[in-house]
Amino acid sequence: MPTTTKYDNSGILFRNRDKDPANSRDRDYSGEITIAGRSYWLSGWVKEGQKGKFLTLSAKPKDQPAKSKPPFNDSIDF
Repeated sequence: MPTTTKYDNSGILFRNRDKDPANSRDRDYSGEITIAGRSYWLSGWVKEGQKGKFLTLSAKPKDQPAKSKPPFNDSIDF
């Protein structure tokens, strides 16, 4: 199996072949990037603008805890 060498301040994006066509917010590309020794998840979306197509990006730290929802409280105060 080939190994992948990670270089600082570089990353990789792959086309999201499992994209849900009904979900316009689903990312077009996904991958990862390493910046200053820290690993991030990388997402990309193809957009259309006045000057043609462009790519928007979002990065989230891999070690960031998932957002938790507040606890459900079904009591009703009167």
